[in-house]
Amino acid sequence: MSSDDLKLLVGLGNPGADYNKTRHNVGFMVLEQIARKNNCSFRENKKLFGMTCEFGSGIEKKRLLMPNTFMNESGKSVRSAKDWFGLENHQLIVLVDDMDLPLGKIRVRSKGSSGGHNGLKSIINHLGTAEFKRLKIGIGPPSEVQKERKSKTVSHVLGKFSKQEFKILDFIIQEIIICIESITSNNWEKITTRLNSYKPENS
Repeated sequence: MSSDDLKLLVGLGNPGADYNKTRHNVGFMVLEQIARKNNCSFRENKKLFGMTCEFGSGIEKKRLLMPNTFMNESGKSVRSAKDWFGLENHQLIVLVDDMDLPLGKIRVRSKGSSGGHNGLKSIINHLGTAEFKRLKIGIGPPSEVQKERKSKTVSHVLGKFSKQEFKILDFIIQEIIICIESITSNNWEKITTRLNSYKPENS
């Protein structure tokens, strides 16, 4: 992976104030911090069905995309951005919540199924492949009791993090940002290993 390979960072979530800082919007939360750090502001891009901003120049330019299509139609925005900017699948990474991972855990994969996540499912459908990088951020399960999980899923993913959870989440987001900034020509596997084995200080 060369330094100019990672061109588009996609954060998944739902648009609107009602969903701000909910568990399902953790992908948005990471991108918002990256944007703040790089002094770039999100603007609506109707052609791409989302909010975008960019920073850097030349081969180092990075673009951030937050689809405003709602989670189930995320792929429409991702496919539009990929085509508009003339990108290949390996040049994007999708940041997404995962309730099968405990809060504080991160999983990076270069391909794979949707795992039941509607946002990933939509992207796979629109790209026509499951071969794209995804960075899954654990939000923990809705219940430890298997029978209760399905009935509590919606309220869980659309619920907000507690104060203690936010502290853990902040460590995770900072680690993700450091790693994304550190990607070079030959360390994708090393970065993947680091993120997959990460344990936040406060957990």
